[in-house]
Amino acid sequence: MPLDSTQRFTDRVADYVRYRPGYPAELIDFLHETCAIPPRARVADMGAETGISSKLLLDAGHPVIAVEPNDAMRQAADQWLSGYPGYSSVAAPAEQTTLPGASVDRVIAAQAFHWFDRDRVRQEFARILRPGGRLALLWNARLLDGSAFLRGYEALLQAHGVDYNAVAERYSDDADMQQWFGPGLRDTGHFHYVQKLDFDGLRGRLMSSSYAPKPGHPHFEPAMQVLQSLFDATARQGVVDFEYDTRIYVGVL
Repeated sequence: MPLDSTQRFTDRVADYVRYRPGYPAELIDFLHETCAIPPRARVADMGAETGISSKLLLDAGHPVIAVEPNDAMRQAADQWLSGYPGYSSVAAPAEQTTLPGASVDRVIAAQAFHWFDRDRVRQEFARILRPGGRLALLWNARLLDGSAFLRGYEALLQAHGVDYNAVAERYSDDADMQQWFGPGLRDTGHFHYVQKLDFDGLRGRLMSSSYAPKPGHPHFEPAMQVLQSLFDATARQGVVDFEYDTRIYVGVL
C-alpha cells in the first residue's frame, strides 16, 4: 500500500532540514511589490514542512501560522522558529486546517501543492481567507536538463528511485495554474535559483527526497556509486550546481 503522503518524509526530516533549498530573495519583493501584499499581512503557510517558507515570511515581518500534518516535520519547524514572536503552528492538513473562517490575510503553499486535494483545498483556502485575501502557490521545480549534472541526476532517479515516477515533483506549469485559478489568477513569476552543493550536500539533498532508496534497500549502494561518479565527473571547484526554476502564482479564489 502506498505511504500516506502526509507521512512520506517522517524518516527524512534531518536531511530535509539541512539540505533542502531555500527560496530566492526576489520572491518577497515580488509578493510585496508586484502583488501588493502588505508587509504585515497575517499568512497561513500550508504544508509548511520544516519551516523553510515560514522563515522566509517571518524574516520579512509577517506573522505566520504553519499548517503541517506531519508531526516530525512540524516539530522541526517549531524548534527552529519558536523564537519568532509572530510564529505559531497547527497540526492539520491543508484540506481541513481547523483555522477560523476569514482569519488570515494571505495563504501560501510552498513546495506542497502537488500533494493536496485540489478541490478541497480551494474550498478551505477560500473559507479561511479574509475578504480580498490572496493565495500564493510557489515551488522550486528542479531542472531536469541544461547541464550534464542535471541530466545525470535525473537518470539516477529513473534508474534507482523508489516509486519515483509515481510521486516525483512534476509541478504544475503556467497553463495548469491558469486553469486552476481561472479568472482569479493575478500574477505569475519565474526565478532561476541555484544550490551549490559539495558531495555531502548532494548526498543529503538526494536523501531528503521521499523516493530516494534508504540504506538496506537493494538500490541504495548502486545509487550512491552513481552519485559519486556523477559528482566526480561534473563538479567544478568542489561543487555542483543544483538548479531550479522557482515559480510563483498569485490569485484570488
